[in-house]
Amino acid sequence: MIPDPYLWIPITLFAALAQTIRNAAQRQLTSSLGTLGATWVRFLYGLPFALAWLAVVLVVTGAALPTPDLRFLLCVSAGALAQVLATALLLRVMAASNFALGVAYSKTEAMQVAVFGLLFLGDPITSWMVVAIMIGTVGVLLISPSDPERPFAALVTNWTQPIALLGLASGALFGLAAVGYRASALALGDTPFVLAAAFGLVIAQSLQTVVMGAWMLYQQPEAIRPVFRAWRGSLLAGGMGAAASAGWFTAMAIESVARVRTLALAELLFAGLISLRYFDERLTPRELLGIALLGTGLIAVTLG
Repeated sequence: MIPDPYLWIPITLFAALAQTIRNAAQRQLTSSLGTLGATWVRFLYGLPFALAWLAVVLVVTGAALPTPDLRFLLCVSAGALAQVLATALLLRVMAASNFALGVAYSKTEAMQVAVFGLLFLGDPITSWMVVAIMIGTVGVLLISPSDPERPFAALVTNWTQPIALLGLASGALFGLAAVGYRASALALGDTPFVLAAAFGLVIAQSLQTVVMGAWMLYQQPEAIRPVFRAWRGSLLAGGMGAAASAGWFTAMAIESVARVRTLALAELLFAGLISLRYFDERLTPRELLGIALLGTGLIAVTLG
């Protein structure tokens, strides 16, 4: 099954929208479940949806479950564990007093993933893509800077701070997770791309559910029961999380991680619209400039 070369674009935009809705749902759960519990929800309650999606794909394609080899298992496991570690580092960053600095550095993921994709998968990087990624990243940093008064100077002068290094590490691990997921889809060879993506998603989410559940049992055992009691509100977060992940897996089975993860920054545009519509938050001139640059970068990486 050879996908349409442009199919990755609507799939990525759908995934970005689904992730925005998931983030909004998790935002509502954080107050009652805590950050760790609300994070576990995305895996625990997303797994049934991922299994359902795999079942639908098997019925529609009429294909059999792929037989995973060692390369597939290593790649998908590396991606899943890298994503969990990246999330843990991001949580550590958010718990710090200067979390905005660390979060800003974590958003260099699009630039890092382009390098990782070239090194580990041989995904090409054109000069057009480099310019598009840089424009989009600058837009992101303007939208959510570590220092609103000195958005770029703060990044240049503070990059050696421990919290900044944690943010860089988080972005790097998110980038490595994306590379691992694309590599796992490629490892399945002639398997239809949508089946390769759905199968990889189920394996990854199963592993993440177990790993994060074990961590919660060790770190915050008292937080496990509230997660199960809040199943009604958690279904939306889990379902949207699984939908977003299905989109990422499918898009990265078609296109390079650099282009997919750069276009995925459209999530910030969707988040801005939700903030304006539901949280009555107003945008500053700096944020408007950031959105304009981000939009330019997204259009450039799509057309490129």
